Amino acid sequence: MSADRRLAPGSRIGILGGGQLGRMLALDAARLGYACHIFCPEPDAPAALVSAANTVAAYDDEAVLAAFAAAVDVVTYEFENVPAATAAFLAERLPVRPGPKVLSICQNRGREKSFLNGLGIETAPFAVICTRDDLKEALTTIGMPSVLKTMELGYDGKGQRMLNTPDEALAAFDALVGDSGKKLILEGLIDFAFEASVLVARNPEGAVACYPLVENRHANHILKETHVPAPASPQTAVSGEEIARRIAEGLALEGLIGVELFVTQEGRVLVNEMAPRPHNSGHWTQDAAVTSQFEQCVRAVCNLPLGSTVALGPAVMTNLLGDEAHDWLAILSDPKAKLHLYGKAEARAGRKMGHVNRLLD
Repeated sequence: MSADRRLAPGSRIGILGGGQLGRMLALDAARLGYACHIFCPEPDAPAALVSAANTVAAYDDEAVLAAFAAAVDVVTYEFENVPAATAAFLAERLPVRPGPKVLSICQNRGREKSFLNGLGIETAPFAVICTRDDLKEALTTIGMPSVLKTMELGYDGKGQRMLNTPDEALAAFDALVGDSGKKLILEGLIDFAFEASVLVARNPEGAVACYPLVENRHANHILKETHVPAPASPQTAVSGEEIARRIAEGLALEGLIGVELFVTQEGRVLVNEMAPRPHNSGHWTQDAAVTSQFEQCVRAVCNLPLGSTVALGPAVMTNLLGDEAHDWLAILSDPKAKLHLYGKAEARAGRKMGHVNRLLD
């Protein structure tokens, strides 16, 4: 590894976004001796409360972005809905990891699936939808039930509709598009045994490290639990990790990426989506892996040797949504529970307020 390409402790990491992923990233960065500078439009963001510096500005404010670039040594993301133009502007001035191209692919479901299929990686069947006629034609090949989604900006079930009848399809098109003219994507429904994910990191020198395949269980489209390891055969587990490695190499990734997967009843592994940042399903690594996903992200973006991804044993991560975070005392009464709260002031229904990791016997 080239020592002159490493960012030594004492360097400054810029983070685009101020949510809980940035908060936990900043905490692990500080433990390794790095200072984090948060850039996001929202004041009092959870990440800003634990970081060395904080800039509150719009993502398209180029004057402020230029000052931010001058104040840090590398930039990464804590969520993928940062404008691609923002990443490109910063990349002209300093390293942005993952790069703007990776961000652009992961932000758009059409580009994402086309990229994956180009690598020979299987996804759900899909079609890009611009008009009602496009939707009618796509339904004749993809069929129903299927899912109609916005091309960009959807998460936790937002911006998508399940389609079971032609009438539902047209109503969903009108609801998601309206007068905006935005493109949609129609995806065939996968008969999966369970949903899964793999985290993979790659540093600028090309070293790659994968975490084990895990199972994800959702409630109302929001991740509720991650189970480690996934209930999969050794061949399926290896297949998931191999797919993540192929994605990391195909993207020339510099950083960390979460790869969301479907595992079918037959053990086939299909990719659903990618996120070029730490991932909710990777929170178990904080207490149940040799290296947490947040430390690994710091290692990757600073071009350091990657840490071990070995799990310390079976574990369960449980998200605390809304008022569930108020049970902190009961959770702390369990000596095996590791509580992580995000410092958010308002506990709204469905809002991710924290999580609990439990190592199992």
